[in-house]
Amino acid sequence: MIKLGINSVLFKDFDFATAAQHIKLCGYDGVELSAIKGMCEHLELDRWRDQAPEIKRIAEETGLKLLSMEVAELNETRLPLAFEAARELGIPVVNVGPGGKSDLEEDVQFTIEKLTRMSKLAGEYGVTLCVKAHVGGSIYNTPTSLRAMEAIADPAFGIDMDPSHIYRAGENPEDALPAVISRVKHIHIRDCKGRQAGPGTIDNQACGRGDIDLIGYCKVLADSGYDGPVCLEVIGARDHSLAQVSIVAAESYGYLNAVLKSFGAR
Repeated sequence: MIKLGINSVLFKDFDFATAAQHIKLCGYDGVELSAIKGMCEHLELDRWRDQAPEIKRIAEETGLKLLSMEVAELNETRLPLAFEAARELGIPVVNVGPGGKSDLEEDVQFTIEKLTRMSKLAGEYGVTLCVKAHVGGSIYNTPTSLRAMEAIADPAFGIDMDPSHIYRAGENPEDALPAVISRVKHIHIRDCKGRQAGPGTIDNQACGRGDIDLIGYCKVLADSGYDGPVCLEVIGARDHSLAQVSIVAAESYGYLNAVLKSFGAR
């Protein structure tokens, strides 16, 4: 059965204890720990050992599973720290973006080479490294995702398939997913209105409010037998109230839980 989680970046204005308490109240099974430098560091990789006991305590008290971690940047200095922290915390998946720029061959090759090295290291720590197609990045659509899949055979490498980035790259995610599902080991999910570069305001990223066929997308997930994490990832400006971010989280949980249940995936 699919586990529903949420990236703690939505609660970036609040400490992890507050985030976890409200994530649990919204109904989620678990949490994706944000370690995104410059945006939200509920886990600061440079001092993860100091934070690990408290994070474990909060997870145990709330009953939330630590489903994944997002580092975002494909940084060969930070990722070894992330893998070490993930092993200690029992986090199975570390997520990154590709970096680079779209439609530059040298950037695609450079990204694939780094992913190859970092996937090998992730495997040594017993962790899976996932990359997602990212609007504007070197890997940004299905063809570039397939290039990475074909080049990297390491079982510690996987795809984090985010429908909003695929949609904003001009594809329909429900049609694109079957091509990559064999290597999908994590799902970031959110909605959006239009195919513009940015995902929009946090309310329009709530699942069900935008233009993406998330019902069709979830059906493909269920039909394929996918049983990894599905984590809401909503990125927005700062200074949202706790009520505002909790509403987006709760609304998205209700939508995704009902849809996935209707397909027998929860």
